[in-house]
Amino acid sequence: MNENNTNSYAGTGVNRRRFLSASGLALGATGLGALLPEDAARAGEAWPVSPRSLLKKNDVVLFQGDSITDAGRDRSKTGLPNNQPAMGGGYAWLAGAELLVDHPAANLLVYNRGVSGNKVFQLADRWQADCLDLSPALVSILIGVNDIWHKLNGNYNGTVEIYERDYRALLERTRKALPKVKLVICEPFVLRCGAVNEKWFPEFDTYRASARRVADSFHATFVPFQAMFDEAVKYAPPAHWAGDGVHPTSAGASLMAHTWLRAVAGK
Repeated sequence: MNENNTNSYAGTGVNRRRFLSASGLALGATGLGALLPEDAARAGEAWPVSPRSLLKKNDVVLFQGDSITDAGRDRSKTGLPNNQPAMGGGYAWLAGAELLVDHPAANLLVYNRGVSGNKVFQLADRWQADCLDLSPALVSILIGVNDIWHKLNGNYNGTVEIYERDYRALLERTRKALPKVKLVICEPFVLRCGAVNEKWFPEFDTYRASARRVADSFHATFVPFQAMFDEAVKYAPPAHWAGDGVHPTSAGASLMAHTWLRAVAGK
């Protein structure tokens, strides 16, 4: 079979049976298996399921963001939808893979164009090629941690006002080019461990609030990742979910995928 066959995983060497098994492991044992079953359930089920899926047959689904979305994706395979190396090893792959397993006849095309280190203005710099040219039906964006992290380490002079201004401009541009696009705004998050210390607060919380305002203004679906992790640390320490406080472990990525699917796909 051809690697470009978007309804298969021939290009990644994963057949349907193996893929079903692997995705179940990723969203189950690998992600939450260190917790007691009742704790895993509480950590993952804290928010109601969307009453309906946002997805329709033949939709193009695009994940965008920084290193959390990038998750080591293979740039040489960027143009291939539904391809594990092209999707990286994080929440975007886990969520996208679950969509493809659940909807094998829907002909969904799933892409990941996250780029490590990006801030909002850097999304804008590459938005034509990495978003608009793909004509996505659904765009999911997780952005914001670098907008404050790079400021804290002296490599950026941005503010939350710049973050929100640039975010709104990006979504206005997107809606103008793609009037029917479904927008998903993911809440920026950090956990109090690793690189994250008290210097991040309370400023980081203003970025979270800004992302929520943007989502509300554009009637976008909002995925509450910080609220999710705030619940999760009741059942396992922060480093279980993100060793450096920013980049999710396999457990954190699995929980993110689960929460994203509940918000977007009604499951």
